[in-house]
Amino acid sequence: MSEQQLIRGTMILSMGIFITKILGLIYVFPFTALVGQQGLALYTYGYTPYTVLLSVATLGVPLAVSKFVSKYNALGDYHTGQRLLKSGLIFMSISGFIAFLLLFSLAEPIANRVLDADDLSGNTISDAVFVIRMVSAALIVVPVMAIIRGYFQGHNSMGPTAVSQVIEQVIRIAFILLLTWIILYQFEGSLGTAVGFATFGAFVGAIGGLVVLLYYYKKRMPSLQEQVKESAVDHKLPLSTMYKELIRYALPLSFVGLAIPLYQMVDLFTFNHAMITRAGFEAVEAERYFGAFQQASHKLIMIPVSIATAMSLTILPTVTKAHTMNDTDRLQRTVTQTYQIIVFLTVPAAIGLMLVATPAYAALFGFDGLQIGAEVLRAYAPAAILFSVFAVTASLLQGINKQYYAILALVAGLAFKLLTNSLFIGWFGPEGAILATTIGYAVAVFVNAYAIGKFTNYNYKQIGKRFVVVAAFTLLMGAVVAFLTYGLTETLTLDTRMNAFIVLLLAVGAGGIVYMNLAIRSGLAGIVLGERFAVLKKR
Repeated sequence: MSEQQLIRGTMILSMGIFITKILGLIYVFPFTALVGQQGLALYTYGYTPYTVLLSVATLGVPLAVSKFVSKYNALGDYHTGQRLLKSGLIFMSISGFIAFLLLFSLAEPIANRVLDADDLSGNTISDAVFVIRMVSAALIVVPVMAIIRGYFQGHNSMGPTAVSQVIEQVIRIAFILLLTWIILYQFEGSLGTAVGFATFGAFVGAIGGLVVLLYYYKKRMPSLQEQVKESAVDHKLPLSTMYKELIRYALPLSFVGLAIPLYQMVDLFTFNHAMITRAGFEAVEAERYFGAFQQASHKLIMIPVSIATAMSLTILPTVTKAHTMNDTDRLQRTVTQTYQIIVFLTVPAAIGLMLVATPAYAALFGFDGLQIGAEVLRAYAPAAILFSVFAVTASLLQGINKQYYAILALVAGLAFKLLTNSLFIGWFGPEGAILATTIGYAVAVFVNAYAIGKFTNYNYKQIGKRFVVVAAFTLLMGAVVAFLTYGLTETLTLDTRMNAFIVLLLAVGAGGIVYMNLAIRSGLAGIVLGERFAVLKKR
């Protein structure tokens, strides 16, 4: 894969993931209007453990299969990749069903740990149990999708993953909003019942995504079979050998994929308790902060992180092939290109989001809890940079078979989060949890970057220079955004969503124009984005 193919694949997946994230953000507005902050918190109680079990059930399969297929394709052996797909569908079906049974049976213990019997928020333990059990059904289907997506990515085909993700999200959101409205306003059902069926939308959406992937596979089957016939070699690996290799790739990736969910699990079990007992907040207020932190603000900062998610999926086959073929030059170029794109796109996005926190939260989530939401978003936004860098550096380590360093990085960062979360909340209030997450990720990123430098002999001097330039441009952009946000807020009082949206649009638009103008005039945009965007290079 050339640098331009790398960028093209990243753009395809970025677009798919970006659309998915935007849809995942937009639906929160009507859903919150239907169920309120109480229902949103209940929804989170179900989705957080589901996300963890999903990562365990898939075992890092998409990236592991992508690496496996890419490696044997590079060796001219298309037989092995196809055998892995066929046997893997059975294996993932079994693992998904086991994960479903596990989460279903653990629903009550989890609910009892998260909620007290006398919880003042209005959510009951039985509501939480129902929500967790309803969302667990999706675990039967999603692992099967994971292996098909990984197979296509191993062939450097990113379209099926992108399209299936978007379709899955559209169906899920439509189901959530429609069922919630019907249960609450047509049948006058309880909030717990409505939220429970809303989480069942994960299963319905997964069925839609699986149908899309099967369509792509059927459509491309003739060309895939032709590749198998023209294979130069067939290693004829026994299934036991094949799965030993796959598991060797997958286990580290499963832990890395658990990074954000594990951090959220720490907050799930410690945030409310620490806010009440250490920071002196009331239970209802603590839960409002938790909802703003884990749902609203988190969804916003994951939008720039979607670029890194796409990049981590795209670069793995490229890095694996370069490492397999001992192509040091291509490996070095890929590492450079990856770092450049992540820094160039995520740094201004994260800092810009921090500066427009108040109008962004007001425009997107309304004025209920605006002070809390803006406060959390402002503190949380810079963490998007570290989330992004961790994702791509972990993928780079996987490509060069040093994935265990990514595990070491995750454990180090998570240990810091676990040891300091309650302590920091007691010292700094809700921002303490954000600080523990940010420093934990910084530790993990440092470990990953060190390992990449050590095992690829990579010199960070060039990336350091790029970062300084990006930081300078971001600083100038930030000055414009901050000035406009303050001035417009004084002129247009933030008392309606329309005013907030106007402030947000003008500030973000001006910031984007300033940043891209500086990047284009300096030639940085053309250097980072490559020959396909040669028009951006300095003349």
